[in-house]
Amino acid sequence: MNDTGDAALMGEAIALAAAVRRQTSPNPWVGAVVVASGQSFGGATEPPGGAHAEVVALAAARSAGAELRGATLYVTLEPCSHHGRTPPCAEAIIEAGIGRVVVAVEDPDERVAGRGIALLRAAGITVDVGVGADQVTTQLESYFMHRRTGRPWVTLKLAATLDGRTAAADGTSKWITGAEARADAHQLRADHDAVLVGAGTVRADDPELTVRHVAGPDPLRVVLGTAPVGARVLPALELQGDPGHVLDELGSRGVLSVLVEGGATVAHAFHAARLVNRYILYLAPALMGGTDGSPLLNGPGAATIDEAWRGRLLGVRRLGDDLRVDLGPVSLNA
Repeated sequence: MNDTGDAALMGEAIALAAAVRRQTSPNPWVGAVVVASGQSFGGATEPPGGAHAEVVALAAARSAGAELRGATLYVTLEPCSHHGRTPPCAEAIIEAGIGRVVVAVEDPDERVAGRGIALLRAAGITVDVGVGADQVTTQLESYFMHRRTGRPWVTLKLAATLDGRTAAADGTSKWITGAEARADAHQLRADHDAVLVGAGTVRADDPELTVRHVAGPDPLRVVLGTAPVGARVLPALELQGDPGHVLDELGSRGVLSVLVEGGATVAHAFHAARLVNRYILYLAPALMGGTDGSPLLNGPGAATIDEAWRGRLLGVRRLGDDLRVDLGPVSLNA
């Protein structure tokens, strides 16, 4: 297969992985394509306890009567080499007689970390690594973060007027943005394992923190502090401590990604600790017109312009009358 053909087939595997993003956590969402008997057969990771992508694709090829010996398998993440809830995928590939495996990226999980590739090569299988690596690294960014640090990927979501106010002087903030932006924010909830707010926001707004405006699973609801009896957010996981401690606790529970929704004091705490991996700002075409409204981040800021946090502009998108602005740190350690 030439480079163009490899890239196209890996693209199919990446698309298959994207389709199961909300179903596989805490396992990575992986896609695989087997090319055998002149046909391609796809598979994606099943929910926890189910088969991995490689095994699903191999089963699809077998069901169609395809000849697997000497076939090529494309997979977005290195095949596992250890016994977990399921047997090692590397062994299944070897037993099937696959002749070549194309892997996008190595798995940083310490139980794999190159061992799956080494096992395949030791069995005489040709293994090529790196096709589609950039796309898959982005697709699995929260999984990689968790495996490398033990903590979840953190997205900080903020909604504000163009002059940077998240609420009026009397505390009202419903609704700053329009329906399209609110639906997009619910997509974010569905794409994250957990959503986190401070107890002050629960007392002030009594949010549900569920997915309602789009189809998707509800995230684990996390309150920093104690929610009042009868709050709509309950049942929720109530945690105490600084943001780093909270992330350690969530990571230990298998949470790969958390969406921090506020309020401004909680947002400042995560920002000041440099724990935010992605900032998503929804900006409405409105001006509060003064300094008495609530700011985006409530806490001490940079003393000089040289100390201001500067990141990378990742994207700007119009949602109805509003703008969505995505920002990221210059590096994960910034």
